Amino acid sequence: MSSGEDSRSWALAKPAFTEAQASALVESVFGFRVSKVRPLPSYDDQNFHVCVSRSQDAADGPAEYVLKISNAEASKHPDVIDVQSRIIEFLRAAGFPTASVCRTKAGGLNSVVAVDRDSSVRSYVVRLLTYLPGRPVAELPVSSQLLYDIGRLAAKLDRTLEEFRHPGVRSLRREDFIWNLKSVPLLEQYLDALGQSRNRAIVEQVIQLFKQDVRTKLSEFRELTINHVAR
Repeated sequence: MSSGEDSRSWALAKPAFTEAQASALVESVFGFRVSKVRPLPSYDDQNFHVCVSRSQDAADGPAEYVLKISNAEASKHPDVIDVQSRIIEFLRAAGFPTASVCRTKAGGLNSVVAVDRDSSVRSYVVRLLTYLPGRPVAELPVSSQLLYDIGRLAAKLDRTLEEFRHPGVRSLRREDFIWNLKSVPLLEQYLDALGQSRNRAIVEQVIQLFKQDVRTKLSEFRELTINHVAR
Protein backbone atom coordinates (compact mmCIF):
# COMPACT_ATOMS: atom_id res chain seq x y z
CA MET A 1 0.00 0.00 0.00
CA SER A 2 1.37 3.43 -0.93
CA SER A 3 1.70 6.19 1.65
CA GLY A 4 -1.18 8.04 -0.06
CA GLU A 5 -3.47 5.02 0.09
CA ASP A 6 -2.46 4.37 3.67
CA SER A 7 -3.22 7.99 4.61
CA ARG A 8 -6.67 7.72 3.07
CA SER A 9 -7.32 4.44 4.90
CA TRP A 10 -6.20 6.06 8.16
CA ALA A 11 -8.43 9.09 7.54
CA LEU A 12 -11.45 6.88 6.92
CA ALA A 13 -10.75 4.82 10.05
CA LYS A 14 -10.41 7.82 12.37
CA PRO A 15 -13.69 8.88 13.98
CA ALA A 16 -15.12 12.29 13.08
CA PHE A 17 -17.73 12.96 15.75
CA THR A 18 -18.86 16.51 16.45
CA GLU A 19 -18.97 17.93 19.95
CA ALA A 20 -22.77 17.65 19.89
CA GLN A 21 -22.54 13.99 18.91
CA ALA A 22 -19.98 13.37 21.66
CA SER A 23 -22.32 14.93 24.23
CA ALA A 24 -25.18 12.78 22.99
CA LEU A 25 -23.01 9.64 23.32
CA VAL A 26 -22.10 10.43 26.92
CA GLU A 27 -25.73 10.99 27.82
CA SER A 28 -27.20 8.02 25.95
CA VAL A 29 -24.49 5.42 26.67
CA PHE A 30 -23.27 6.46 30.13
CA GLY A 31 -26.24 8.38 31.50
CA PHE A 32 -24.44 11.61 32.40
CA ARG A 33 -25.78 15.08 31.70
CA VAL A 34 -23.05 17.00 29.83
CA SER A 35 -22.42 20.64 30.73
CA LYS A 36 -19.35 21.23 28.56
CA VAL A 37 -17.31 19.31 25.99
CA ARG A 38 -14.17 20.09 24.01
CA PRO A 39 -11.91 18.04 21.71
CA LEU A 40 -8.55 16.74 22.94
CA PRO A 41 -5.49 15.91 20.81
CA SER A 42 -5.42 12.43 19.37
CA TYR A 43 -3.66 10.35 16.73
CA ASP A 44 -6.03 7.81 15.20
CA ASP A 45 -8.74 7.73 17.88
CA GLN A 46 -10.90 10.68 18.91
CA ASN A 47 -10.89 12.11 22.42
CA PHE A 48 -13.10 14.66 24.16
CA HIS A 49 -12.80 16.36 27.54
CA VAL A 50 -16.26 16.17 29.06
CA CYS A 51 -17.69 18.01 32.07
CA VAL A 52 -20.90 16.65 33.56
CA SER A 53 -23.56 18.10 35.85
CA ARG A 54 -24.00 16.10 39.04
CA SER A 55 -27.23 15.67 40.94
CA GLN A 56 -27.26 16.29 44.68
CA ASP A 57 -27.27 12.58 45.51
CA ALA A 58 -24.18 12.03 43.35
CA ALA A 59 -22.31 15.25 44.11
CA ASP A 60 -19.21 13.39 45.34
CA GLY A 61 -18.57 11.68 41.99
CA PRO A 62 -16.10 12.90 39.35
CA ALA A 63 -17.23 15.85 37.24
CA GLU A 64 -14.63 15.57 34.46
CA TYR A 65 -14.14 12.70 32.04
CA VAL A 66 -12.45 11.73 28.79
CA LEU A 67 -14.68 10.22 26.12
CA LYS A 68 -12.49 7.97 23.98
CA ILE A 69 -13.81 6.83 20.59
CA SER A 70 -11.57 4.13 19.10
CA ASN A 71 -10.88 4.22 15.38
CA ALA A 72 -12.80 1.93 13.04
CA GLU A 73 -9.90 -0.52 12.58
CA ALA A 74 -9.24 -0.92 16.30
CA SER A 75 -12.98 -1.22 16.91
CA LYS A 76 -12.98 -4.42 14.85
CA HIS A 77 -11.16 -6.00 17.80
CA PRO A 78 -13.21 -5.10 20.90
CA ASP A 79 -11.52 -7.95 22.79
CA VAL A 80 -8.22 -6.03 22.66
CA ILE A 81 -9.91 -2.85 23.90
CA ASP A 82 -11.60 -4.79 26.70
CA VAL A 83 -8.25 -6.16 27.89
CA GLN A 84 -6.82 -2.63 27.85
CA SER A 85 -9.66 -1.47 30.08
CA ARG A 86 -9.16 -4.43 32.43
CA ILE A 87 -5.47 -3.54 32.72
CA ILE A 88 -6.38 0.04 33.64
CA GLU A 89 -8.66 -1.27 36.40
CA PHE A 90 -5.99 -3.71 37.58
CA LEU A 91 -3.30 -1.03 37.79
CA ARG A 92 -5.59 1.37 39.61
CA ALA A 93 -6.41 -1.30 42.17
CA ALA A 94 -2.66 -1.84 42.59
CA GLY A 95 -2.17 1.83 43.49
CA PHE A 96 -1.11 3.35 40.18
CA PRO A 97 -2.46 6.85 39.42
CA THR A 98 -4.51 5.74 36.44
CA ALA A 99 -7.93 6.85 35.29
CA SER A 100 -11.05 4.90 36.22
CA VAL A 101 -13.06 3.21 33.48
CA CYS A 102 -16.72 4.19 33.80
CA ARG A 103 -19.43 1.64 33.31
CA THR A 104 -22.10 2.08 30.68
CA LYS A 105 -25.76 2.17 31.62
CA ALA A 106 -25.83 -1.51 30.66
CA GLY A 107 -22.96 -2.26 33.05
CA GLY A 108 -20.21 -2.79 30.46
CA LEU A 109 -16.76 -1.22 30.17
CA ASN A 110 -17.46 0.01 26.66
CA SER A 111 -20.16 0.20 24.02
CA VAL A 112 -20.16 -0.16 20.23
CA VAL A 113 -21.94 2.54 18.24
CA ALA A 114 -22.67 2.35 14.51
CA VAL A 115 -22.83 5.46 12.31
CA ASP A 116 -23.34 6.11 8.61
CA ARG A 117 -20.20 7.53 7.01
CA ASP A 118 -19.25 7.79 3.34
CA SER A 119 -22.22 5.69 2.27
CA SER A 120 -21.28 2.87 4.63
CA VAL A 121 -21.90 1.94 8.24
CA ARG A 122 -18.88 2.10 10.54
CA SER A 123 -18.72 0.84 14.11
CA TYR A 124 -16.74 2.49 16.88
CA VAL A 125 -15.99 1.36 20.43
CA VAL A 126 -16.59 4.15 22.95
CA ARG A 127 -15.28 4.36 26.49
CA LEU A 128 -15.50 6.95 29.25
CA LEU A 129 -12.60 7.43 31.67
CA THR A 130 -12.12 9.82 34.55
CA TYR A 131 -10.05 12.87 33.62
CA LEU A 132 -6.56 13.16 35.08
CA PRO A 133 -5.25 16.75 35.09
CA GLY A 134 -1.55 17.28 34.56
CA ARG A 135 1.18 18.15 32.09
CA PRO A 136 2.75 15.88 29.45
CA VAL A 137 6.30 14.83 30.24
CA ALA A 138 7.40 16.45 26.96
CA GLU A 139 6.52 19.87 28.45
CA LEU A 140 8.67 19.38 31.56
CA PRO A 141 12.35 20.31 31.82
CA VAL A 142 14.48 17.18 31.59
CA SER A 143 16.45 16.32 34.71
CA SER A 144 18.22 13.27 36.08
CA GLN A 145 15.57 12.97 38.78
CA LEU A 146 12.74 13.04 36.24
CA LEU A 147 14.36 10.33 34.12
CA TYR A 148 15.01 8.24 37.24
CA ASP A 149 11.37 8.58 38.35
CA ILE A 150 10.11 7.54 34.90
CA GLY A 151 12.40 4.52 34.86
CA ARG A 152 11.39 3.53 38.39
CA LEU A 153 7.70 3.79 37.50
CA ALA A 154 8.22 1.71 34.33
CA ALA A 155 9.98 -0.99 36.34
CA LYS A 156 7.20 -1.04 38.92
CA LEU A 157 4.64 -1.25 36.12
CA ASP A 158 6.49 -4.16 34.52
CA ARG A 159 6.67 -6.06 37.79
CA THR A 160 3.01 -5.42 38.64
CA LEU A 161 1.72 -6.56 35.24
CA GLU A 162 3.34 -9.95 35.76
CA GLU A 163 0.44 -10.63 38.12
CA PHE A 164 -2.30 -9.64 35.67
CA ARG A 165 -4.66 -12.46 34.68
CA HIS A 166 -7.21 -12.35 31.89
CA PRO A 167 -8.45 -14.92 29.35
CA GLY A 168 -8.08 -12.47 26.46
CA VAL A 169 -4.52 -11.38 27.17
CA ARG A 170 -3.21 -13.29 24.15
CA SER A 171 -4.88 -10.68 21.95
CA LEU A 172 -2.22 -8.16 23.02
CA ARG A 173 0.57 -10.17 21.38
CA ARG A 174 0.64 -8.72 17.87
CA GLU A 175 4.10 -9.16 16.41
CA ASP A 176 3.43 -7.03 13.31
CA PHE A 177 1.71 -4.25 15.27
CA ILE A 178 3.43 -0.98 14.39
CA TRP A 179 3.32 0.29 18.00
CA ASN A 180 5.23 -2.78 19.15
CA LEU A 181 8.77 -1.56 19.82
CA LYS A 182 10.12 -4.62 18.04
CA SER A 183 8.40 -3.38 14.87
CA VAL A 184 10.54 -0.26 14.38
CA PRO A 185 11.64 -1.40 10.85
CA LEU A 186 7.99 -1.28 9.76
CA LEU A 187 8.29 2.52 9.85
CA GLU A 188 10.35 2.40 6.66
CA GLN A 189 7.17 2.15 4.61
CA TYR A 190 6.13 5.61 5.83
CA LEU A 191 9.41 7.46 5.21
CA ASP A 192 8.00 9.19 2.11
CA ALA A 193 5.72 11.16 4.39
CA LEU A 194 8.82 13.03 5.63
CA GLY A 195 9.99 14.05 2.14
CA GLN A 196 13.72 14.73 1.85
CA SER A 197 14.01 16.60 5.13
CA ARG A 198 16.55 16.45 7.94
CA ASN A 199 13.97 14.58 10.00
CA ARG A 200 13.89 11.81 7.42
CA ALA A 201 17.65 11.37 7.67
CA ILE A 202 17.38 11.13 11.47
CA VAL A 203 14.58 8.56 11.29
CA GLU A 204 16.47 6.49 8.72
CA GLN A 205 19.52 6.51 10.99
CA VAL A 206 17.47 5.42 14.02
CA ILE A 207 15.88 2.56 12.08
CA GLN A 208 19.26 1.40 10.82
CA LEU A 209 20.77 1.51 14.31
CA PHE A 210 17.82 -0.48 15.61
CA LYS A 211 18.42 -3.17 13.00
CA GLN A 212 22.14 -3.33 13.79
CA ASP A 213 22.25 -2.90 17.55
CA VAL A 214 18.84 -3.92 18.93
CA ARG A 215 17.11 -6.43 16.68
CA THR A 216 20.17 -8.69 16.72
CA LYS A 217 20.01 -8.78 20.54
CA LEU A 218 16.26 -9.10 21.10
CA SER A 219 16.65 -12.67 22.31
CA GLU A 220 18.74 -11.36 25.21
CA PHE A 221 15.95 -9.13 26.51
CA ARG A 222 13.37 -10.33 29.02
CA GLU A 223 9.93 -9.85 27.56
CA LEU A 224 7.16 -8.60 29.81
CA THR A 225 5.04 -11.62 30.68
CA ILE A 226 1.33 -11.03 31.23
CA ASN A 227 -0.25 -14.29 32.24
CA HIS A 228 -3.38 -15.68 30.65
CA VAL A 229 -5.95 -18.16 31.88
CA ALA A 230 -7.91 -20.66 29.88
CA ARG A 231 -11.31 -19.56 28.57
